[in-house]
Amino acid sequence: MKSSITFVITCLLLISTSAFAQFRPEKIFGPDFYTYKGDNYRSASGKPGPGYWQNRADYRIKASFDTLNYRLQGEVEIDYYNNSPDELDALWLQLDQNNSLPTARGNRLNAPTKPADEDKGYRISEVKIERNGAWINADYLIDDTRMQVRLADLPLKAGEQLKLAIKYAYVLQKRSGGGRSGYLDTKNGKIFEFSYWYPRLCVYDDYSGWNTLPFMGSGEMYLDYGDIDFSVTVPSGALVVGTGDLINKEEVFTEKVLSRLAQAQDSNVTVMIRPASELQERPTKTKQGTTTWHFNMKNTRDAAWAMSTAFIWDAARINLPEGKTALAQSVYPIESTADSIAWPRSTEMIKASVEHYSKKWFPFPYLVATSVAGPVGGMEFPGMAFNGYKAKPYTMYLLASHEIGHTWFPMIVGSNERRYPFMDEGFNTFLNILAQEEFNNGEFAPKRDGEYAPGGGHPADEIIQVIAESGEANTLMTPPDAMERKYVHPLAYFKSAFGLVLLRDVILGPEKFDYAFRQYIHHWAFKHPQPADFFRSMENGTGEDLSWFWRGWYYHNWQLDQAIKEVSYVDNEPQKGALITVENKQQMAMPILVRVKESNGAVHNFSVPVEVWQRGAEAKFSVDTESKIVSVELDPEHKIPDIDRSNNVWQ
Repeated sequence: MKSSITFVITCLLLISTSAFAQFRPEKIFGPDFYTYKGDNYRSASGKPGPGYWQNRADYRIKASFDTLNYRLQGEVEIDYYNNSPDELDALWLQLDQNNSLPTARGNRLNAPTKPADEDKGYRISEVKIERNGAWINADYLIDDTRMQVRLADLPLKAGEQLKLAIKYAYVLQKRSGGGRSGYLDTKNGKIFEFSYWYPRLCVYDDYSGWNTLPFMGSGEMYLDYGDIDFSVTVPSGALVVGTGDLINKEEVFTEKVLSRLAQAQDSNVTVMIRPASELQERPTKTKQGTTTWHFNMKNTRDAAWAMSTAFIWDAARINLPEGKTALAQSVYPIESTADSIAWPRSTEMIKASVEHYSKKWFPFPYLVATSVAGPVGGMEFPGMAFNGYKAKPYTMYLLASHEIGHTWFPMIVGSNERRYPFMDEGFNTFLNILAQEEFNNGEFAPKRDGEYAPGGGHPADEIIQVIAESGEANTLMTPPDAMERKYVHPLAYFKSAFGLVLLRDVILGPEKFDYAFRQYIHHWAFKHPQPADFFRSMENGTGEDLSWFWRGWYYHNWQLDQAIKEVSYVDNEPQKGALITVENKQQMAMPILVRVKESNGAVHNFSVPVEVWQRGAEAKFSVDTESKIVSVELDPEHKIPDIDRSNNVWQ
């Protein structure tokens, strides 16, 4: 009896495995992909609906930094506008510096017994709200990397606004804010980089209400838009760069610096504003004490800044559509000018990237694009990037184009990075691929993607390893903090970007794809799209039902294996044409890309639409031939991720 049961179980396992590997059209082409219909807020066409709303937060920040004890002290006043139809009885804010606490949730995942460290994280000394013209102490709770401000008997009604004021401080760690800020020792002084450096409002939207996922390291930002005005007071002699426009430059800089800056703003080639030979000269008018730097940025979702006495500074003009201009600038230490390090080309690369993205997709909306060399290897902010200070030429271009490219995703198109990193990292990486082909006639093309793209191979073959390894537990729809850490980059960057390459080059064609993708950017600029908004927008912009692709590529890690099953001639006569049968041996579907070579030298390159797989696991189609076939090959240029190419050729 025991052996019989074992036999039955073995048979069931074999049947189950066979069924799993067998292509089932209803799984990928099934109806009713979208789980909700369009509404007043979000149209079924993928556009914002006529009643679309989002809240707004304007910030005024005054901060000072003590370079001796690394203490930043600040006051932030926030005007918060409730444009939602809902009454809000509390506000939620992000306190991402608390991620450095040993007791933070993200750190307790791996080291739950580490003791508290009072030198890390925010010190909140005062929280007030203004109601009915009077400032009152707020009732608030700090929980991990979030703060809840309770509005008690004075809820914020729909259409109303309030003012919120917070006094805070924190000690800048060598690696701070989840490794996105910090400091670095150089020959001529420390470089300090500041991000996630003030309390920021969480987003309240029509999809999730308050978006309060804690900051645990992998998930980055989801923020509302507004104007950010900030002043930082630091020791005189340091050079400070920040997001937005430095509105008191005439008060801060010497006449020499102002003259060179004006020259750079009108130059297509890089102008040296503060060369290495002048690092001992202070760029500020004030030589002793402190200097206050005042920045302002309109319609932005974040702000960041950096400072150092060691910064070399160069810049050039960015040429934008409709005759507009902006400034590309780079700051870096003398260590970044050593042999084989490419920082002296940073401004050239930033300028070219911004011009490319502005012309092809959406105009750069800010006045300055800045690249900062320092301890952070690569991190993005609106119009600003922190990049590794030892970058060599290929890496320098990769960083320059990628980090400033984030100005488009997610700084202009404001997706939720904390839940859907593929909508910013992957979309931006896709932009980088096209920019890299264009820069200096393809000097650094093609773009390769980290460990899964060692060079020389085809990305379609390299992505196979990502799909196979990450499995169904880690898909593009998995929040980054829920993914195994090693799969965040391969999925959110590589698989997401390659998915857009497949859409553009294989499924839709560049003309249809570019139009729809550009429309998506324009419709959702400075707004908050969800994945379904992108999916719907691409379908409506191209006139194609792409639900099969969203299912297979985004919601699953299904694999693809197309195989030639049979080649024959009509009536056994080559002159009457050939019949080719292709089998789909896995659950993913793709168009069939075919190359047929005849003995008379004729070559046929064609594709069979993906809809052929709606009929079942075998696709049979004819080819007009005049002579015997020498060979049939599927996907000869390796455009699609076929896991077994040994069955792609018939000879």
